[in-house]
Amino acid sequence: MKRAISLLLAMMLIFALAACGGGGSKLIKVGIINNPPSESGYREANVKDFETVFTEANGYEAKTAYSLNNDEQLNAAQQFITDGVDYLLISAAATTGWDSILADAKEAGIKVFLFDRKIDTDESNYEAAVVSDMRQEGETAVAWLLGQGLDEYNVIHIQGAMGSDAQIGRTGPLDELFADGTMNKVVQQTATWDEAEAKSIVESVINSGESFNVIYAENDGMAKGAVAALDEAGITHGVGGDVIIMGFDCNKWALEELLAGNWNYDGQCSPFQAEVISGMIKTLEDGGSLTAKTVISEEKGFDATTITQTDIDTYGLG
Repeated sequence: MKRAISLLLAMMLIFALAACGGGGSKLIKVGIINNPPSESGYREANVKDFETVFTEANGYEAKTAYSLNNDEQLNAAQQFITDGVDYLLISAAATTGWDSILADAKEAGIKVFLFDRKIDTDESNYEAAVVSDMRQEGETAVAWLLGQGLDEYNVIHIQGAMGSDAQIGRTGPLDELFADGTMNKVVQQTATWDEAEAKSIVESVINSGESFNVIYAENDGMAKGAVAALDEAGITHGVGGDVIIMGFDCNKWALEELLAGNWNYDGQCSPFQAEVISGMIKTLEDGGSLTAKTVISEEKGFDATTITQTDIDTYGLG
């Protein structure tokens, strides 16, 4: 009888250990809201970064939701709150509309981190933001463009998804130059990060016969689409060409276009935020406190006349 009881107790202990992760460790539940990897090379790298860090092997049970639609993201966040995640990590499709969701998360005791971009909400609604300074990216780009000393600037401006932090930040400094007459806005239109749509926008301008000498595309994919339209029309571009080409994100293939002289400028946008956020989560889990509310990724702008293969190997995505 004693042996039977001992065996029963041993089996109960084994089952209990299995139920709590083998050694008593509990997985941290995170819900990750992001744009889909198909959005761009940048986003593909960003998604991969989070999938690599937030794994069971690293102590996490991760749920993910991908959408370019802000309402779909909000619905996914609400579901994660209902599911009882411990942390909600958000890269928002749009900067507005999040206050109610963040209030629900706070009421449920769920801690929120922003990554990649900020949203319009009070800082008390999230633990920390690990983000790019999109406004600074735009300012760096337009400062470079002004430094080219063109007699006149006739710009095709291809915007990303309207209302996103990246679009707002990269658009703002250029809009100011349009407003004060420093540059001429030939066309300003969103391609929602899409290469084919960007190509169509440039084709329309070419067909209209309107003169232009700069294409400012808010990501590499759209710059690629724009260049395809120029190539089909026999219009030269890049170093020594008729049209200056500007992109953002620093995909490896895009930086190679700079090195080859086919493009002129590419602005960096770092996709690597997951490890920083994981460190912050582990700090909180250990009872510590965070020292920074906002962590800004350090980023550069690259010029075709000065970029090196080392730059491509070091900073290129993909």
